[in-house]
Amino acid sequence: MTQEQNAKPASWHATTIVLVKKNGKTVIAGDGQVSLGQTIVKASAKKVRRLGKGDVIAGFAGATADAFTLFERLESKLEQYPGQLTRACVELAKDWRMDRYLRRLEAMMLVADREVGLTLTGAGDVLEPEAYEHGAVAAIGSGGNFALAAARALLDQPIEAEAIARRSMEIAADICVYTNRNIVLESI
Repeated sequence: MTQEQNAKPASWHATTIVLVKKNGKTVIAGDGQVSLGQTIVKASAKKVRRLGKGDVIAGFAGATADAFTLFERLESKLEQYPGQLTRACVELAKDWRMDRYLRRLEAMMLVADREVGLTLTGAGDVLEPEAYEHGAVAAIGSGGNFALAAARALLDQPIEAEAIARRSMEIAADICVYTNRNIVLESI
């Protein structure tokens, strides 16, 4: 095989999403960059949004079409289990893992309501972030580990959840080439 035949098609890289819970407030923030290989395809994608009747916030990392499918499925589960975010997420995770079509989706989600914040994966994981003395943080995506480290470091500082989320995203954008500073933030 020639090198050209052996080359893989350019893959989509997208995003950093961070969740911060502190002082009774939960924030999910995400950047707007979508990349294909070494090219920025879009700089202002909206990967964080409100779901249900506005009482749930969510952010996704991964393939955009896959994430929209998951948003729709989660909204359906929220209608089926109103006011029960954890139950809706567990039911979505079951479907995601069992359904042949859904199993092929390449995305992860952070979701939250006033009570709980969760990470959802295609492996069937529904994880609540580790709680610390001053709150909790979680992050996903290509710059997720950078945002997570920054948010953990800032969590015990006398600043609010929104400021921690913004600063964490800025730090991730300074390090991760697949993350930019077009930050979309939702809080609950």
